[in-house]
Amino acid sequence: MKNMLFTSVLFFVVTTASMAQHDHSQQKEHAIQSATATFKDDAVGKTYAIYIQLKDALVASKKDDAKKIAGELQKSLLSIGTANAAATEAGSIAYAATLADQRKAFSILSTEMSSLVKANGLASGELYLEYCPMANNNEGAYWLSNEKEIKNPYFGQSMLKCGSVKETIQ
Repeated sequence: MKNMLFTSVLFFVVTTASMAQHDHSQQKEHAIQSATATFKDDAVGKTYAIYIQLKDALVASKKDDAKKIAGELQKSLLSIGTANAAATEAGSIAYAATLADQRKAFSILSTEMSSLVKANGLASGELYLEYCPMANNNEGAYWLSNEKEIKNPYFGQSMLKCGSVKETIQ
């Protein structure tokens, strides 16, 4: 009886643990599959995914999250080797004192990321180059997005929908 109880508990623990791991891997796989594009260069694709996390943190006005993600992005950009200007801007975001400073550096980073993505090309799918004319004291600024729906990283919730799609990158 004790052996049967022990075996049942052991089976339950192993099954539950493997299901939890399975669910986690499915969520991660789903996140990769839900992207609208795949990249010819895996390193650029991984870097772009981190860039999107940074953009989303700025949309949500989460300065501390943006700092952390920008540090990860800087490391990823440095591993590419040809993205030193972009890596410098990611570093500026990671060490910026204010959300406004982060957003200013993000505009330069986005221009560099756009050039990097275009130079390396997509294997499939599409991305969007979006633009807000009011960013940077009405100088305007671009950003990359997986979706056509505007979610402005320069103003967050105060002007979430300000901007337009300027280019579809395929």
